[in-house]
Amino acid sequence: MNIPLFPLGSTLFPDGLLALKIFEVRYLDMTKTCFKQQSPFGVVTLTQGPEVRIPGKEVEFAEIGTLAHMIEFDAVQPSLFMLRCQGGKRFRILERSLAPNGAWSAEIELIDDDPQIEVPPELTPTSQALARLIESFEEQGIDPSERPFLTPYHFNDCGWVANRWAELLNIPAPQKQHLLTMEHPRLRLDLIQEMLEEMGAFKPPRA
Repeated sequence: MNIPLFPLGSTLFPDGLLALKIFEVRYLDMTKTCFKQQSPFGVVTLTQGPEVRIPGKEVEFAEIGTLAHMIEFDAVQPSLFMLRCQGGKRFRILERSLAPNGAWSAEIELIDDDPQIEVPPELTPTSQALARLIESFEEQGIDPSERPFLTPYHFNDCGWVANRWAELLNIPAPQKQHLLTMEHPRLRLDLIQEMLEEMGAFKPPRA
């Protein structure tokens, strides 16, 4: 499977939301083609270099990324697109190539979806905290289209809860990328809860 790539300073997770403002020619062409063909592009996390192309500045990016499916496409101007994308499957880059205009593409293999694993009792504080956060959006009257998550919500699924927190937490890009690459969602949620405890988000129940 060959797909265009979009290296970013942020990390997209499966079922996550990503808003993009497209103004570079290389990405205007790419996203226009993807929209017409109803095909995804790949979001990969930058490990070196800028998002915007600068002659002489090399970029490096992670080998594992996430497919981005456009759910909203607004051509504000011929040279400005506003996109809203939903994260799909994760993928692993097998071979990458760079076009003369600076656009990246890659041969990839898809990574299996997280197995559905029920949130265990010791990790319910993290799930409950996420539920309370979403309730606060409703109490504040925030329009669903402006919230950071798409429905349906899966508060009892380790992978879904871990991914939503990974998107929200203000942690360095390498840490987010590490969370994305973790194969076992239960361990990913374990790590998320440890981070939240260190941040003082809540005090876990003692045995």
